[in-house]
Amino acid sequence: MCHHIVPKKGVFWVIGGKLLAFPFDGTYSEGISKSGDTYNHKKLWESVCPKGCNKPYNYFPRGRVEITRLKKAIIYMSPHISPNFLPEIQRKFDIDDMPRIIFDRSQHYRCWLDE
Repeated sequence: MCHHIVPKKGVFWVIGGKLLAFPFDGTYSEGISKSGDTYNHKKLWESVCPKGCNKPYNYFPRGRVEITRLKKAIIYMSPHISPNFLPEIQRKFDIDDMPRIIFDRSQHYRCWLDE
């Protein structure tokens, strides 16, 4: 029997060339978004920011994985995140199929590199 893994929603940051990924699984109760089915970058940041990091949540390039009703992944992310991170993002969020990638230049994904 073929077991299809359902991709996960969640958020991520790229900090110092490393991916910090948080697939939504309820691990961090203080980071849950208003919709209740994914994380909010700003709310989650205090729980997950690296030790000694005194930067705000929106300092580093970040992104989010959304899942459509048809179980297709859409990745929204800062244009400052290299496509080289995509295989790792796909692994962390259990994305099997090629996701739709949206390099989002909106306020949502602005970081220090946009200043």
